Amino acid sequence: MEKLKTFFRDRLKRHPKLERALRLYVRRRRARTTGYPDWRSIQGRGPALSPTAVPPQQTKVLIATSVGSHLPGTSLESVLAAALSLRGAEPHVLLCDGILPACLACDVTWYPDQDTFVRYGPTRDLCKHCFDPAAAMYRSLDLTVHTYSGLVTEEERTEAARLAAEVPAAELPDYTMEGLAVGEHALAGTLRFFARATLESEPRSEAVLRRYFHAAILTVMATRRLLRTHRYEVAVFHHGIYVPQGLIGEVCRQEGVRVVTWNPAYRKQCFIFSHGDTYHHTLMNEPTATWEDLPWTPEVENELLQYLQSRWHGTQDWIWFHERPQVDVESISREVGVDFSRPTIGMLTNVMWDAQLHYPANAFPNMLEWTLQTIRYFAGRPGLQLLIRVHPAELRGTLPSRQPLVDEIRRAFPTLPPNVFVVPPESHVSTYAAMSQCDAVIIYGTKTGVELTSMGIPVIVAGEAWIRNKGVTLDATSAADYFGLLDRLPLGRMLEPAVVERARKYAYHFFFRRMIPLEFMTPKSDWPPFAVGLDNGLSGLLPGRSRGLDVVCDGILTGSSFVYPAEARHGSKVREVAAAGNALR
Repeated sequence: MEKLKTFFRDRLKRHPKLERALRLYVRRRRARTTGYPDWRSIQGRGPALSPTAVPPQQTKVLIATSVGSHLPGTSLESVLAAALSLRGAEPHVLLCDGILPACLACDVTWYPDQDTFVRYGPTRDLCKHCFDPAAAMYRSLDLTVHTYSGLVTEEERTEAARLAAEVPAAELPDYTMEGLAVGEHALAGTLRFFARATLESEPRSEAVLRRYFHAAILTVMATRRLLRTHRYEVAVFHHGIYVPQGLIGEVCRQEGVRVVTWNPAYRKQCFIFSHGDTYHHTLMNEPTATWEDLPWTPEVENELLQYLQSRWHGTQDWIWFHERPQVDVESISREVGVDFSRPTIGMLTNVMWDAQLHYPANAFPNMLEWTLQTIRYFAGRPGLQLLIRVHPAELRGTLPSRQPLVDEIRRAFPTLPPNVFVVPPESHVSTYAAMSQCDAVIIYGTKTGVELTSMGIPVIVAGEAWIRNKGVTLDATSAADYFGLLDRLPLGRMLEPAVVERARKYAYHFFFRRMIPLEFMTPKSDWPPFAVGLDNGLSGLLPGRSRGLDVVCDGILTGSSFVYPAEARHGSKVREVAAAGNALR
């Protein structure tokens, strides 16, 4: 099946107009058939809700979906809007109605002819199938829908266009507008469009960046007017980066409006919510007190270990990369050429273009620089082997990378040092099986560090990995600091039992408490990857029907933490341990 997909993909690449027409047809079909929740049908199921079932309206909430064709966003955010209404809130919705010259819906797979995108943007195709169905869906829930065009004056449009045309290209990435990081999010959106970490080899990159910059300014203008007109208490939206969501977050924080962002989690039917900023930032800086006193029982630990084992094959997840990973160590050794009987250091990469934001704690300016400098370092350490596992999502992610790390490594090292081995993204080598044979593992931003430390494997963090700052890893904050840590290799030992327990507590918190289950979001095999499954109609969203939904709604309305008490499932054992711990204090 994979070979057949590759065959058709290669054929379509030779005919970009046909490919684009086919993609647009598929998007239209999905939107008409399975894309948007049918709230009229859902409201007709189950018992009718009496007026007294809904408390009087109090909190005004902005559901800032913006990109209506982002079907995972419209699916979950319409659920949140309905659930918040049932809890007495007054949700309003913000949607772009076609005035943004670039947005999250655009990428190079849609526009292989970038001249077309530079000339017209999404207005001739994507916009036609974005706003109308999303607006109709939200209005079927009797929600107020605000549009970008209704919030930006003609004078502001003219000013936004002028800035986008006149700001020097070199100043665009760092450009700020009244203290807002307009340029940073415009650049992140452009890198996502091209699926690249750098833009030097893209001849149309400046023109595309100016489109995203223009869209970022319009987003700032629209969001600011909306917030100053309606005075929302909180705004909820997907991801919290790129264009337009990243700018919505910037304006909300400046205007004193609480921010809630969300993203699908790894575990099936689970989602991560964060206060204040994108989860890329908040999970690194979350106070350890949130989880380090978690009552630790054999039942809780076994639940975690069973899940971590399932991660090798993805059986409990709706995000995974290999159906049949290669886990046999001898087969891995033969395929890669590495000799696991010698000291081996693992290295796990990320998709280079993803979430290109500013992280003060990073030891290197970007992942590519980290990779190349690390290879140079190990070239001078012939007694150690470096095993680099390139992230499979470079090929199998939602937006495949157009700047493969393997190509960048070959460009810098036509002949690799004999002690450096690279596992390419298409390989079925199990990351977990390979890294389990390593003395230590170096990571930049991968989430796998959470799992490796739970296995007792020492981890060095050079970038924005979420396991940073948890007291279980060696965290580098500068290049000098990083190379000082590498000088200590090989470590020759696993993590101490107390450190492993601490790592497992955090892993349980991360996978079971921060990943909040919404059991009515049912997995699908096509796009979007989940659908709203409410057999009992809106009554399934009432308080007390879903503990995960209650945690989410309480967090949105009151600012309480987005932590699901998963450990409570183990009942009396957890309470006994907690009581014993309190007695010792």
